[in-house]
Amino acid sequence: MPYKANEPRRHRIPKARYRIENWAEYDAALRRRGSLTVWVTPEAIAAWMPAATGRRGRPRAYSDVAIETGLMLRLAFGRPWRQTEGLLSSVMGLLGLELPVPDHTTLSRRSAGLGVATALRKAKEPVHVVIDSTGLKVVGAGEWLHEKHGGKPHRTWRKLHLAVDPGSGEILASELTTTDDGDASLVGPLLEQIDRPISAVLADGAYDGEPTYRSVTDHTPDVAVVIPPRSTAVLSAKVDTDPTQRDRHIQWIADHGRLGWQRAVGYGKRSLVEVAVFRYKALIGRSLRARSLRAQKVEATAGCKVINIMTDLGMPVSRRIA
Repeated sequence: MPYKANEPRRHRIPKARYRIENWAEYDAALRRRGSLTVWVTPEAIAAWMPAATGRRGRPRAYSDVAIETGLMLRLAFGRPWRQTEGLLSSVMGLLGLELPVPDHTTLSRRSAGLGVATALRKAKEPVHVVIDSTGLKVVGAGEWLHEKHGGKPHRTWRKLHLAVDPGSGEILASELTTTDDGDASLVGPLLEQIDRPISAVLADGAYDGEPTYRSVTDHTPDVAVVIPPRSTAVLSAKVDTDPTQRDRHIQWIADHGRLGWQRAVGYGKRSLVEVAVFRYKALIGRSLRARSLRAQKVEATAGCKVINIMTDLGMPVSRRIA
């Protein structure tokens, strides 16, 4: 990114200023995020009770939609399970409904096996996709305890991999893994969740390599891959007869410089995935509440769905003024 090249003199460069041009609409969208009707919809109420299956044994008292509604309320408002149960009970009372409310143990147990992956909004036309990953805390002593008492910190982390549409800010795909999984190995699983053609894929230098290019072209042939080659990157053996996209990136950087390459390919759009990561951590949190990896995957996917609902309500339209 250009700011990395200007890091030694960054303190002398004035911060860019922007003006929001749709403040009235965006302000109304921010208020709607706190409306309970956004999270407890008529469709969820209609599907609250599970349909009869005809199987032997005791049927479930609540549908997956009811459990998912409780999970989304928990993430959107940052409440524990017991308070989420009370929140749902009060909503049913205010609406005058006599629907049963799952207790906190049922919400916790059922949410671990909930299928939320298909709930992410799918693109309806070819889109640009920006990919990146971030760390989410799980359990263990925090930084303050480590600074106070010393010793080796015992905090566990998970990696959240996101594929974001830079135009709308929506999360098109997500994967939660342990820290043992590399970033490039998740490109294929992320793109498999996007059922529409992709016009371009942008990522940082950590994704540079032939496996990433192969995963992208397996999903959509002839797609533009915008990944900065490493400083030690060399041209392939077929550069004279059949140069690859990576070869062309390396040659362009050698001729025009890295900043010139960034401006030519529009690499600045990659920063929008970092905005999506910040949005997730600011609204959902920097740590995971679940303890098992299976439940953490469901929680992260539900958190991405909550973010998509919030962005659908309205996003700011800003214009640079200085």
